Amino acid sequence: MTRQPGASNGAYGFEYCALHYYSGMKDAFFLSYLSDIGGSKEGGKKYCELPRSLDDPEHTDAIILGGAHSHPNNRQFSREDLSIDSQWRPTRFLDKRTGRIFDRDLLMLYRERSGECRAYGYNNTSRVVSALREGRWAPIGQVINEDGDIRMLEGQGWLP
Repeated sequence: MTRQPGASNGAYGFEYCALHYYSGMKDAFFLSYLSDIGGSKEGGKKYCELPRSLDDPEHTDAIILGGAHSHPNNRQFSREDLSIDSQWRPTRFLDKRTGRIFDRDLLMLYRERSGECRAYGYNNTSRVVSALREGRWAPIGQVINEDGDIRMLEGQGWLP
């Protein structure tokens, strides 16, 4: 996602969006096709529109867990990303077929100038922001209100 044209071009770049989903048949997580439909809002904020449907005939048991998007110019979620109005509902649900409980998450990807890709997740149920570090999700912050303000956890930040 972060290697797409313009995805890492800072203020001149733009976002890509996808759906992220789970397949029990493969016991794996996937991203849908990418959407670059979007642009810039007033004030220069970038945005993209999530795909409206999932077309994956190889994973007919797909469970959509939420959205994913890239940021071309910063590695932080926006307040809009974390606001209560942007949450998918229900935020937690049961897969009746497997009995597994899933939380909805928003993923965000950012490519550093060094080429390293950073991944962040926002859990819509717990309202915890995590960073993928050494192959594991590590909590780094807590959303503290409906507007999407975040309080970083002690000793944590957007960079390791």
